[in-house]
Amino acid sequence: MSALTTTGSPPHHGGRRFLPRGHGLSACAALVLLVIGLSALIGPLVIAADPLHIDPVNRLKLPSAAFWFGTDAMGRDVFARVVYGARTSLLVGLASAALSLVLGTLIGLLAGYFRLLDGVVMRVMDGIMAIPSIVLAVALVAVTGANLGTVLLAIVLPDFPRVVRLVRGVILGLRQEAYVEAAISLATPTWRILLRHMLPNTLAPLIVQGSFLVASAVLTEAVLSFLGVGLPPEVPSWGNVIAEGRTYFQIRPGLIFFPGLFLALTVLSINLIGDALRDALDPKLATRR
Repeated sequence: MSALTTTGSPPHHGGRRFLPRGHGLSACAALVLLVIGLSALIGPLVIAADPLHIDPVNRLKLPSAAFWFGTDAMGRDVFARVVYGARTSLLVGLASAALSLVLGTLIGLLAGYFRLLDGVVMRVMDGIMAIPSIVLAVALVAVTGANLGTVLLAIVLPDFPRVVRLVRGVILGLRQEAYVEAAISLATPTWRILLRHMLPNTLAPLIVQGSFLVASAVLTEAVLSFLGVGLPPEVPSWGNVIAEGRTYFQIRPGLIFFPGLFLALTVLSINLIGDALRDALDPKLATRR
């Protein structure tokens, strides 16, 4: 019997340790998300149909070779609207997640490092998180009107406090580390301590949090547009397509099924990838495996 077997040490898997259990499902999710992302990126360049073209003669057509997903009540090509909607929904998701991460990281670094700011900042964050995103969106639309900026603001405001709490918790733990105290005792500039010694240690949890923020933002945009407080109705997004098709759901269920399927696959894929990243980047989970 070999020494490895005798000691009971687990075999070394090399790079495979970064692939969590059930990584095949995560790979499938990544493939689905890649296909949807490519369709959003290059689909509008190769699709001849105009998602805004109204054709009353071809209204409420069933799926066919000419109209893959059929047409809506105005005769617009549903397939073209779903593909263009993927670009809109993913753009909103990525932009709002990026804004939440940047703003939340900056405030979280300052709140976690400077004790005097901690109490004030966290009470403000608690107050912001107490406001439901739907109520906030309705109020913003009433003041500014339905537009992309309003939707981004309505998504970012409830989300970035979660990033602040995450980064603050990491910084509070790092603040007690010996190398940080040594840097402070050597009169190292504060900005260098934050950027060089602390910020890199927040990247792993921020990557995981960012994936979930994208999924949440895509879903929130669809909900807001469905309720009529999101993007303008003429903008093709999955929420708007579903909202327009709900009146004719009984006779043409595909008007809701196809954009709903794309929305569900996108959110599910992003969440599965986020779970895989969490399992791969969390040292506790890696040790347990």
